[in-house]
Parts: sequence; C-alpha cells; structure tokens
Amino acid sequence: MGGSSTRARAESMRGGQQDAHSAGQPLVQQHFMPQHLKRPFETLMIPIHPGGHRPLSRAKSSPATASLPTPDPSPKTISLPVSEQATKPRFTTGIMYDSVMLKHQCTCGDNSNHPEHAGRIQSIWSRLQERGLRNHCECMRGRKASLDELQSVHTETHVLLYGTNPLNRLKLDNRKLASVLAQRMFVMLPCGGLGVDSDTIWNELHSSNAARWAAGSVIDLAFKVATRELKNGFALVRPPGHHADPSTAMGFCFFNSVAIAAKQLQQRLNVRKILIVDWDVHHGNGTQRVFYRDPNVLYISLHRHDDGNFFPGSGAADEVGVGSGEGFNVNVAWTGGLEPPMGDVEYLAAFRTLVMPIAHEFSPDVVLVSAGFDAAEGHPAPLGGYKVTAKCFGHMTRHLMSLAGGRVVLALEGGHDLTSICDASEACVSALLGNEMDPLSEETLRQRPNPNAVHSLETCIQVQSKLLVRKECCYSMGCHDFWKRKHQIEQPATQS
Repeated sequence: MGGSSTRARAESMRGGQQDAHSAGQPLVQQHFMPQHLKRPFETLMIPIHPGGHRPLSRAKSSPATASLPTPDPSPKTISLPVSEQATKPRFTTGIMYDSVMLKHQCTCGDNSNHPEHAGRIQSIWSRLQERGLRNHCECMRGRKASLDELQSVHTETHVLLYGTNPLNRLKLDNRKLASVLAQRMFVMLPCGGLGVDSDTIWNELHSSNAARWAAGSVIDLAFKVATRELKNGFALVRPPGHHADPSTAMGFCFFNSVAIAAKQLQQRLNVRKILIVDWDVHHGNGTQRVFYRDPNVLYISLHRHDDGNFFPGSGAADEVGVGSGEGFNVNVAWTGGLEPPMGDVEYLAAFRTLVMPIAHEFSPDVVLVSAGFDAAEGHPAPLGGYKVTAKCFGHMTRHLMSLAGGRVVLALEGGHDLTSICDASEACVSALLGNEMDPLSEETLRQRPNPNAVHSLETCIQVQSKLLVRKECCYSMGCHDFWKRKHQIEQPATQS
C-alpha cells in the first residue's frame, strides 16, 4: 500500500477520536451465499460473503501479511490443578488463566496460518510452571464478562455481534437480536475458515466466550489488585483487546479488555485516576479512542509508528486528547523503520525521560498495562521487527511498580514468537513477585539511543511541553522547564 493512502487512513483514525462512544458505520447487509458454501455453515446461522468484505483500515504491515510456524496445531486443553484454586487468595501476585480461551481457534484447524493462536497462552502458562513461578502466585480461572460490563466501552450492537453464540442467544430478545444478526458479515479466509476481516478469525461456537472470558478475567484481576486482595497481577488472556474500539473488531481484537477494566474500576469502585501503559509494538487505537476525552485516565503508548505506515496507522505524537482529556494521551511514536530497530536502550530512554516522569506527575491509583510482547526480539518485520529483550520488559515492569502503591496489572496483548513471549512473560511475573532481577548489561546502560529514537522522543517532548498540564507538572516537580528533559535523552542511563 502506498504512503499517501496510509496517511489518509491515519487521518481517518485520528478523526475517529472525536467521539469515544459513537457507533461505527452501519454494518454491511447480509449477502447471497453461493449454494456450495452454504450447507456447512447454515446450522450456525452465519451470513457468509466470500471475497467481498469491505476491508478495515490496514497499513502495509498488518499482522495478516505474515504467519509464524507453531508447534502442535491442536493443543490439549488444560485446567488449573486443584492446589492452584485456593478459596482465599494469598497477598501475592495473581495470575488469571483458563482453558476456555484456548477454544478461540480458526475452523481450518491449522494454527500455522494464524499468528494469534491458542499456543501463545498455553506456552506461557507452561513456562511459568516450569520455572516454579506459578507456585508463588495465586492462580485463578477468571470469569466471563457480562454484556452490561462490555457495554461500558462497546456499543450494544457490537456486544451482541461478538458477545453471543447460538447457545446463549436463546436467552436474549429475539427481535432485537434478529435485526443485529442480519447485519453480520464474515469473510472466507484463504485457509478456508471464517474471519471478521482478513486476519481476525471467528469461531461461531467459541470466539464470543473466549473474548468475554478475557475481558472478565482482566476486570476481576484489576478489582482484586485495586482492593488489595492481591498485590499485583498478570492476566494471561486471549484474544487481545487494545485494537477494538467501541464499534469495531480488528487486529485480532473483539473486546477491549483493559479499557473495560478501567471503566469498571471507575464506575464500580470510584477509582479516581488510572494509568494505562501500552508497550505493544502496535498502537492501541481502541484504548486511545475510548479515553480520548477523559482526564482521569492517562494513556501512554510506546509503539512503532513510522509516520503512520505501520499498523494500525494511528498514534502520532500530536494525538494528545481533546477537551478535558487534552494532555492525558501520550504517544511515544517510534519512527525510522528498522534502520536500526528499537531495543532496550531506546525503550529505557523513553521510560527515563517521558513515561515515568509523566506517570509520577499523574500519580495514579491503579496501573494497567497492555502488555504486548511483539516488540521483543524474534518477531519478523511485519509483526514488529524490534529487539527489546525479556530482561528489559522485566525492568519496565519493576519501574511501574513504583507507582500506585504497587497496584499494577499486566494483561497480555500481542506477541507471537513463542520463545520471546514466554521469556518476556517470565521476566514480568518474576518482577511482579519482587524477585531479584538480572542486571542490565554495562553496554546497555552506557549506550546512547539511536538517532531515530532521539528524534521520536524529542518530538513527543516538544508536543507535550506545549500543553498546560505538562507545564504545570514541571513546576510542581521542581523543574524550571520541561525542555530540560531533551538533554537527558541522549545521555546513557548511568548518567541519568
């Protein structure tokens, strides 16, 4: 795809920020289904439209353009051992996981065609057991989010489209449901399965339950941490959520679990200030849209942007929020492609000069992390291409634990190289448990960020320094000028 069309899509995405809860364009009407495709799906009541689906906004680096080989295409279902289901949680790190989320799989049965597959969370779950970390955590199954909870972020139509299946639809209002389902459209994927777009698969029997379970698990974990029932936590969930906006499923995401958890904390626990840090290599366009006008939720994203040419195209440094939310949306938008790729030095510089100073100034009551690990080394260029190590993810987690009295909840988003995401998850859970961390190498601490990173950080600082909320924070922090942070960018970590 050309750069001009991508910029147009990015502009369209930015325009969408103006109303976080506005419904999307009417869904395409049901189309005629060829007779040879009809029979296998008619019992599922799914309107099929092979090849003619209106594509969602995609930059040229959509995850659909690459696939990764995976192990066993039919992972075995596993459940929590009885010993890991204590009735009264210990005050420690909580982990949410359940095998119901493994069932969200393409009907083609071949995981090698789909980077977002069940083996992701199954592999992480096994790794945490192998390393003995699960024995020190409170392991819980989570639950399915209610339709009302989902509607705290998503439209009713969106919730009915993606939050119901043939079994639980029997309990709902048939007239309302019929009108919504008539609008549904799916695409036939090259693998032979179904999708809501070219890379987001749909399993009519299991996808809705898995997506609702992911959201409910993040909600439950956030509540247990916020109320001090647990110290902190890691939600090992799928499908991911940060691309889902109020009325659109995209980028493997159906329900924005982290955004829903934040809304529930606001509405049911009256949590005053929430920080959301999103270090997935892709911008969380859905999360940004939901809170674009909200001064009580600070959203900070570090992501590959490349001037809008990397999926989803949103997340420029000048997208800072609107109205009372202006200044509470911070995008560290990396540019320059992979020449060279961003790594530990660049991410630690971002934390040192932007993320932590602004987060401390905001002084949140709870920290939620959209913990995508696709910036980790091991991901090919279309899926990330960066070189952040597992050790760095652990250190970023430890930095965030200095906020909100340690009330930190990580929720898995993207990340598709199994070794990388297992390593990163292990490092983050170990950090949450307070274990001694492997120190960063002297080379990493002494190295300066690459020129593209310096430019990206300076751009973000320049944008943020013009906002009144940032100028006031500088005074309260004892800084005469927020611009002083510019000279820190190129300094090694040992000198800061």
